[in-house]
Parts: sequence; structure tokens; C-alpha cells
Amino acid sequence: MKSDSLRKHPLITGTLLLTLTGILSRIIGFFFRIFLSHRIGAEGMGIYQLTIPIHVLTISLTSSAIQTAISRFVAQAAANNSLGSGSPNNRRCSESCYLSAGLILSLSLSFLCTVFLYQSAETIAVNFLEEKRCAPLLKILAFTVPFGAIHSCINGYFYGLKKTFVPAMSQLLEQLARVLSVWLFFQISMEKYHAISLNLVVWGMVVGELAAVLFSVTFLRHKKSQGSRFHALGQIFFMSLPLSANRVLVNVLQSMEAVMLPGQLRLYGYSNTEALSVYGTLTGMALPMVLFPSVLTNSVSVMLLPLIAEAQEKQEKRYIINAVKKTCFYSLLLGFLCTLMFLLLGRWMGTVLFSNSLAGTFIVTLGWICPFLYLSTTLHSILNGLGKTTHTFFLNILGLGIRIAFVLLVIPLAGIKGYLWGALLSQIIMAAGALLMLLVRRSRVL
Repeated sequence: MKSDSLRKHPLITGTLLLTLTGILSRIIGFFFRIFLSHRIGAEGMGIYQLTIPIHVLTISLTSSAIQTAISRFVAQAAANNSLGSGSPNNRRCSESCYLSAGLILSLSLSFLCTVFLYQSAETIAVNFLEEKRCAPLLKILAFTVPFGAIHSCINGYFYGLKKTFVPAMSQLLEQLARVLSVWLFFQISMEKYHAISLNLVVWGMVVGELAAVLFSVTFLRHKKSQGSRFHALGQIFFMSLPLSANRVLVNVLQSMEAVMLPGQLRLYGYSNTEALSVYGTLTGMALPMVLFPSVLTNSVSVMLLPLIAEAQEKQEKRYIINAVKKTCFYSLLLGFLCTLMFLLLGRWMGTVLFSNSLAGTFIVTLGWICPFLYLSTTLHSILNGLGKTTHTFFLNILGLGIRIAFVLLVIPLAGIKGYLWGALLSQIIMAAGALLMLLVRRSRVL
């Protein structure tokens, strides 16, 4: 009971801080998207959104899994230090040792990725994205990769220590720097050239990542790394390798899904401009609105992973069981409340906020995925905290397979509704699958 009460405090305070800053970031991003939708239009949003899967893929290759590994091993190292016990292998590396090892690995990968993306931008834009106007955006996007790697590793370190101030505030600062720089770039461009380039939006991403890195680095305190950095590097590598491979494969499939969607809409009967406009409305307006409340479940997920890893290290089965129960209840409660809100206000949101009635239709339909999306997000974090990354990989592949099947088979017949149906079905199956895996393996895993 004592350990439960001790750990509730960082979970609650950490979640609240991440949630508050996340809400502020989402609000800023929400108005930023409205601003962009009026300045670059639905087609411009579609072109810009085509580059996002590539950005997510670079994160998966260079930092996402490494951040998870750093968070987990730092949490375990901190738990061992607080207990003053554990095997010598568990105590070989200090928390700062894991951070430095993760930075070495992540930066090495990020520089390789930057060079490849910059040199291959034309090929990727024409042959993969099937939109040559994405090429200059990808070249600029390449410069965000090293900054994102540093930022991600530092966040993982602080998450592992259950200190969320730096990750939370750096997220908010990144969003502010991005939005303000894009606004400033637009103002200068309009005064000088009387036109706006999509390139300026991506340059804003570079400025945002740079600002976040400068902020995060200032909070690092020099501590002598105890233990073998080589040993820490090996631990991070061997945990992050399968997790990174899983995420890369998942993001490759997500990229395929995103690229195929406009093409399948053209098969349904849309022109290229209409297809990009529908795609931009869906991914640049409706989806961000529906995902807005997920800032809370995302914050809980970030805090759950190191806490579950720590509980597993201390063999506290009851804590993990209670975490699963409470996660299910509150995720479903939040999800159903959000569904009701989008059903009642979705069309108004699209028409008034985005001046786009189609966005309102999408918001109403996508509102049904909220309970299942929020539940699967938090349950996947618990599975990752238990080290069951293969389980989450399988569920992600299954969900993506369903969505891709709907893109290929249903969209040419039913239009964009086919994608919305596939998105709903995939989230239901992913949430049910995660819950079933935890229940079936309860005696063995916990």
C-alpha cells in the first residue's frame, strides 16, 4: 500500500502537467490549422499532410524506440538506486549513463537519415508520394531529424525519472516557436513577394525543434556516468531494435495508407485537386479535432510506461492489475463523453471553425472511434511497460491491415466513407485485442 501511495503522486502530477501543456499545445495547433486552412487552402493542406508520414517514419527510425528504451531503463535504474539493492548487472549503469548512450545511438542514426532524406527527396516525392511538389518540403524536413533525436532522448530521460516539467514545457515551447515563426515567415513573404510558399510551414517545424532542444539541454545537470556506457548502449540497442523495427514497419504501412488514399479517391471519381482537398480536409482538419481530447490519454500513457516498468522490476503485481482496471474505466468514460460531444457539435465545428461542411461530416463520423482509440492507446503503453512490444506490434499491424484493406477495396466503391468505416473497425479490434491479451496472460505476465 505504501508503494502505491508513493507512486500515485508522480502519476497524477505528471499526467496533469503533461495534460495541461498538451491542451495548450493542441489549442495553439488547432488555431494554427485554422490559420493554415485559410492561407494555403485544402489542397495545400493535402500536399503538406503527405509529408507527415515521412516525418513520422524518420522519428521511428532514429528516436522513438530509443526514447522508450531510455525511459524504461532509467526508471529501472532509479528504482534499483532507491532500493539500494538488485543484481550487479541491474546497477551497472546510472540514469545519466543511459541518456548518453541513447544520444550516441540516436544521433548516429539521425545524421544518416538526414543525409538520405535530403538527397532522395525528389525520388521519394515522385515515386512514393506521387506528388513532386513535396520534394522541397522533404529537403527542409531533413533538418528537423537531428534536433528531434536530441529532444526525444532528453524527454525519455526525464520521463524515466518521472519528472515531466521539461518534456511538458519543451512541447509547449516547440509549438509556440513553430506557430510564431510560420506566422512571421508568412508576413515577410506577403510583404516581399505577395505570395506564400508551403516551404515556410516546414521551416517552422525546424525552428520549433531547435527551440525545444535549446530549452531541454539547459535543464541537464552534469553528472558523472556510473557504469559501462558500452553496456548501456547494448541494452538500449537490443530493446530498441525490435521495437524500432516494429514501429518502422507500422509507419511504412501508415505511409502506404496515406499515399494510397488520394489515389483510391481518384478511382472513385475525384480529380487530383479534389482528391488532395478531401485528403487535406480529413487529415488536416477533421482528424486533429477528433484527436484533440487524446492529449489526456497520451499523457497517461507516457507516465504509465516507466511506472509499469518500475512495478514489474519490484514484482508488484497488484499495482499493475489496478492500473489496468483504472485505465479501462477512465479511458472508456472519456471516450464516450467525447463521442457525444462530436455527435452534437461536429457539424458546427466543421462549418464555423474551418468553413468546411465536409470537415463537419468527417468529425461526426470519426467521433465514434474515441472510446476505442483512447483505450488502445493506454493499454498499449501498459504492454510496452511490461516489455511486451511484440504484442503491440501485432495489434498495430492488424489494425493497419484492416485500414489498408478498406482503402484498397472499399474507397473505390464508397468513397471516403470507406476509410472512415475502416478506421472505426480497426480501433475496435485493436482495443479489444490489447484488453484480451492482458486478461489471457494475466497469470503469466503479471
